[in-house]
Amino acid sequence: MTVTASEVKQKGVSLFEKLLDGFSEVVINVRGKDKYCVIPFEEYEEFRAYKLEKAHKEVMEDIEAGRYHSDLQRHFDAIEEAIEGD
Repeated sequence: MTVTASEVKQKGVSLFEKLLDGFSEVVINVRGKDKYCVIPFEEYEEFRAYKLEKAHKEVMEDIEAGRYHSDLQRHFDAIEEAIEGD
């Protein structure tokens, strides 16, 4: 279900309560573009757990494949490069 930002402004949070009774998610459209998605908190927690599990799996795969280092200076240099690139 998609609603506009102005509908959210007019009706407030109660709008989500009503819409989430019938739909699994509510997309908020801002100036003609889908910008936000509202889902029940329980679903958010499941999604967050999935993302953490996926990240853990990727890290374990990197460790098993030897795609890591423990050189702190190399790590700090990479962080500085990333900051400078922004």
